[in-house]
Amino acid sequence: MIPARGMAATSAHDPLVPWDFSRREPGPSDVHISILFCGVCHSDLHTVRGEWGSVPYPLVPGHEIVGRVASVGSHVTRFREGDLVGVGCMVDSCRDCEPCRRGLEQYCENGNTGTYAGIEAQTGRPTQGGYSTHIVVDQDFVLRIPDGLDPARTAPLLCAGITTWSPLREWKVGPGSRVAVVGLGGLGHMAVKLARALGAHVVVLTTSPGKVADALALGAHEVVLSGDAEAMRALRNSLHLIIDTVGAPHDLNAEMRLLGLDGTLVLLGGSPEPHPSPGAFTFITRRRRLAGSLIGGIAETQEMLDFCAAHGVMADIESIRPEDINTAYERMLRSDVKYRFVIDLEPLRHTSP
Repeated sequence: MIPARGMAATSAHDPLVPWDFSRREPGPSDVHISILFCGVCHSDLHTVRGEWGSVPYPLVPGHEIVGRVASVGSHVTRFREGDLVGVGCMVDSCRDCEPCRRGLEQYCENGNTGTYAGIEAQTGRPTQGGYSTHIVVDQDFVLRIPDGLDPARTAPLLCAGITTWSPLREWKVGPGSRVAVVGLGGLGHMAVKLARALGAHVVVLTTSPGKVADALALGAHEVVLSGDAEAMRALRNSLHLIIDTVGAPHDLNAEMRLLGLDGTLVLLGGSPEPHPSPGAFTFITRRRRLAGSLIGGIAETQEMLDFCAAHGVMADIESIRPEDINTAYERMLRSDVKYRFVIDLEPLRHTSP
């Protein structure tokens, strides 16, 4: 077994605390990774507070992981000691169902294994995530971090990046596309950067006048205040794709009316309550579509990382120490971060629980 130290939730209400635990002994196909950085996703907060179902406490969250390979199993061919690598939201899947065979492991019909709060097939124990010093992962779920990417700023690409990249690729965004992004947080800021890098005309829809300058600085061509009725009318029937990253219920009718013929509104934000349903004629009159999308497969994630390296796309982050995680969670609830917290795990190697 490999000793590890993490920041763990012990209940839905108590702060995360240092916790010593062990990782499985690496098998022939495993990669042992010494973790350098881990991004802090809003789903981490939802999970540890029990908002998305039962939780196997103690639990170490984190699924935006970047680190160095410490050792590899005898059957590992794609990685070697010292490589800079990443791990995203999954560490396993059945690998046999149709989605898995198509490289869409995130939609595994038998359930993919989450990087944390899943069940490790090799041991039957709960999986523990990246707010920790070490992790052991099958090589098929390890990503290569290309040269030229800053490791800390790359960590959020493993969730926020791929979650926005996947629908942009599925709906074939490129030069000539008109794409709107709703919400300018961890997901939204990556959607703006990636859509712009793909050659699209990018519009940000926001309720906040204070975010106009930020959106333009991130690469948006236009910013429209969703409360400005005249500006929203001017945008009607003009968009090919809308990426909605808002994780709270809101009226989708206004967004749907912005789509042109065959346009699609894609929901990425996991709202705990239903959205008000758009009216039928909103769809019928322009053959519009409402869709959802979940992270991305392993091959698609590698494609995204390679694209980001080629185009200099990385997340905007605020680096924190492990002991700052509880304060970071409270700030996330106030949307007080631009645009992703990333934990530097090095101090955790030198603290006692």
